[in-house]
Amino acid sequence: MVAIGRALMANPKLVLLDEPSMGLAPLVVEEIFEIVHTLNREENVSFLLSEQNAIIALQYADHGYIIESGRIAAEVTSEK
Repeated sequence: MVAIGRALMANPKLVLLDEPSMGLAPLVVEEIFEIVHTLNREENVSFLLSEQNAIIALQYADHGYIIESGRIAAEVTSEK
């Protein structure tokens, strides 16, 4: 969360997060994704995630790609 806060101090339009769920407890992971989702909706900050936990990432994403062995295996668009 400190890394996200630090990145937001620069008032960015896009933030890149690499594996934000790595090594965290499931409840903390849910909280991180909720915060990212809120920042996206309320502050108009876009997030580009590199995440192995595709299930949770795609629950919050507007658009996503599943990449396997360097190739796009699936493309997902939210119906929100």
